[in-house]
Amino acid sequence: MIALPESYERSREAFRARLETVRDRWPGARLLSHPLPDGDEVTIDWIAAEALEKKERVLIFTTGEHGVEGYAGAAALQLFLDEFLVRLDPRTTGLLLVHAINPWGMKHRRRVNAANVDLNRSFVTDFAPLASANPDYDLLSGLLNPARPLGWAEGARLLFVARVVATLARYGMVRLREATLRGQFSHPRGIYFGGQAPQEETTLMMGLFDEAIRGYAQMLTLDMHTGYGPRDQMTLVASAQEKRSSQEMQARFGVPRVSAANPQEFYSIQGDMIEYLYSLMAQKFPDRPFFAASFEFGTFGDSTLAVLRSLFAMVAENQVHWQGGSAAARHWVGREFVEMFAPSAPDWLAKAEMDARQAFDGILRAEGFIE
Repeated sequence: MIALPESYERSREAFRARLETVRDRWPGARLLSHPLPDGDEVTIDWIAAEALEKKERVLIFTTGEHGVEGYAGAAALQLFLDEFLVRLDPRTTGLLLVHAINPWGMKHRRRVNAANVDLNRSFVTDFAPLASANPDYDLLSGLLNPARPLGWAEGARLLFVARVVATLARYGMVRLREATLRGQFSHPRGIYFGGQAPQEETTLMMGLFDEAIRGYAQMLTLDMHTGYGPRDQMTLVASAQEKRSSQEMQARFGVPRVSAANPQEFYSIQGDMIEYLYSLMAQKFPDRPFFAASFEFGTFGDSTLAVLRSLFAMVAENQVHWQGGSAAARHWVGREFVEMFAPSAPDWLAKAEMDARQAFDGILRAEGFIE
């Protein structure tokens, strides 16, 4: 049974030790590390392995793009290495396995990097047009980014809910979700900030993607996330650019729940990594078979109350980081925020493991990576 790592350092150590597991089948596999210059001794680590004979297909597996989500991502990668690596054909299959795209966020149990950038809103090649791309966020900034210390958390939560209810009456749930979640590029201390210039982490990943796909006839990318969707069911989130419908993918991969990244099924995302990959493939290799998707392991659930709980946890965590707060508020926020992305309940992890196993098997079979 898989387990969530105790710390970023333990997780990195365990990942590095798995190089020998990969080398058992890909003798030339390499472990590489890229240190980030923030003084925290954090590194982006990856294992790369070329196909031994013919470059037919490459599998890219990424975790920790949203730092704190890297704990569940590391557990999913552990499952993949334990049960599915041996079923791949090293003669024809290459690998790129990435541990913690956002290691600073993983270490500090934050979702963003050291510059407060949400890396899954930062896969952007031209930031200039995005400065005014989310005007609804500007309207809601006072609600989403309170400019005061956080007091008693329970009282603050009740006040927040009251303000959200008033906002919903004016804008509606779809507009609120889109304004909040799609990403913004004008409030550097705000939630879901996509940055105003390239980030070192995203620039590195763009280079790794470009290198990994060279010469391969087919590419598959699986990216691990937590937080969205029903608590008891993983959601496979596909690109808005994917030509197959969610129903077609559901049948093809044998998974119960698939959503496309659009306002009708999920929500739109500016600067999304999976969308970047689809654009990259369309530009460079439009005729190559390709699929990329995110695994979203739900935590709080998808009811209206659960959505409000999630939104308040995001707002409160960011508020405490920038504005400070009482000791009680800090304690509550720290516990609630981690619970939203790395739940402590054993039954949650057991179900996440079951869902991941089912999805790995279905997708790898359907895409021709395993028999």
